[in-house]
Amino acid sequence: MTAPISRGTTPGSRTGPRILVVGGGYVGLYTALRLQRTLRSDEAEITVVTPDPYMTYQPFLPEAAAGSISPRHVVVPLRRVLDRCRIVIGEATAINHAGRTVTVTTLAGPEDGSGGTEIGYDELVLAPGSVSRILPIPGLAEHGIGFKTIEEAIGLRNHVIEQMDIASSTRDPAVRDAALTFVFVGGGYAGVEALAELEDMARYASRYYHNIDPGDMNWILVEAADRILPEVGDEMGRYAIRELRNRNIDVRLNTRLDTCEHRVAVLSDGSRFPNRTLVWTAGVKPHPVLAAGDLPLNERGRLRCTPRLTVEGVDHAWAAGDAAAVPDLTADAPGKETAPNAQHAVRQAKVLAENLVASLHGRPLRNYEHKYVGSVASLGLHKGVAHVYGRKLKGYPAWFMHRAYHLSRVPTFNRKARVLAEWILAGLFKREIVSLGSLEHPRAEFEWAAGGERPKRD
Repeated sequence: MTAPISRGTTPGSRTGPRILVVGGGYVGLYTALRLQRTLRSDEAEITVVTPDPYMTYQPFLPEAAAGSISPRHVVVPLRRVLDRCRIVIGEATAINHAGRTVTVTTLAGPEDGSGGTEIGYDELVLAPGSVSRILPIPGLAEHGIGFKTIEEAIGLRNHVIEQMDIASSTRDPAVRDAALTFVFVGGGYAGVEALAELEDMARYASRYYHNIDPGDMNWILVEAADRILPEVGDEMGRYAIRELRNRNIDVRLNTRLDTCEHRVAVLSDGSRFPNRTLVWTAGVKPHPVLAAGDLPLNERGRLRCTPRLTVEGVDHAWAAGDAAAVPDLTADAPGKETAPNAQHAVRQAKVLAENLVASLHGRPLRNYEHKYVGSVASLGLHKGVAHVYGRKLKGYPAWFMHRAYHLSRVPTFNRKARVLAEWILAGLFKREIVSLGSLEHPRAEFEWAAGGERPKRD
């Protein structure tokens, strides 16, 4: 194991504490941003460890997949925004809080044959987020597509258009039917919004195919519970189901995916759907690094936290977001935790940063307390549902509120302006319906020219 990284970029250049932020998502970005604005360079050294050099604004992934927003405008470059922080691109794999070190596997890999590089710290902020929860369903690991990263969103967009190209060019009815069957598992935000936006995009694209009509496509939403979008309430959830079914989307409640071997989705109700597209959005789980550490976890694998966003029972450890089980002080019944969503994550990051600074300066800490104000969800262009401050909206007003709310939450004015400009331009010009599948195999053309074979499309 290598020695801990030194406290400053130049040995002896500073005397302040080392603050290590694990994760570059909502909590990681906003916490580090507030810390660098509050603390002088000689007061602390801030290091952010993240697997990607950017923060992804996940609520806009469905619109990026549908082509309404350019992918590069859904992400925020960390090095530009966190210009006074040290950015380390790597995956945190273990936490030794007793020794005040985190083991990180960087892009360069271990340089001494060990399992990773140790980064030392004095104050630890844990915000690694969550990862997809993959169930042991036969065929899922081989054929499933996730929808949690910008790469997955763009890959799925390319994939859907490619399937339409395949269906348009084949003479085999079985291949055509499978290519035009799209199965989405999970009726939460990710699954519903991704399906709705992509169906909207594919419906528009079909007008440019001489032999594909919207009715030829089979879109299926599989949900194990008896409702979808529980965050927007029962009434708006039922409206969303009616809206989707009116677009000939097959919504199946109280239904599970039993197997998807050989590209055949077999559901718990006995239905079988040969397909070439299976999108898995059925839940998330805490990041594995939490289990590879010595900090206290609850029964669901999240960090036990206090209302002040400190890790329960230990000093100099802080957490928020998906990784943290934070008591909800506004709940009617005691013992509830804040929901793991962006609304809480952004606000928790502000309180966490303020409390960390207060701790360094010997001031009292304050509790995190925010009453959940509601939810908004998009169901495609000009369609949506919302339940905000007790008011229920649907259709265009809900869609407009969805866009307005999330535009206000996009980090930096630069990104807000770019997203708004793209929306305006999208309203003036036609959608782009081009698949750039070669992005997944950028050397394919060169290898083929050198005498190899073109890679087969999934």
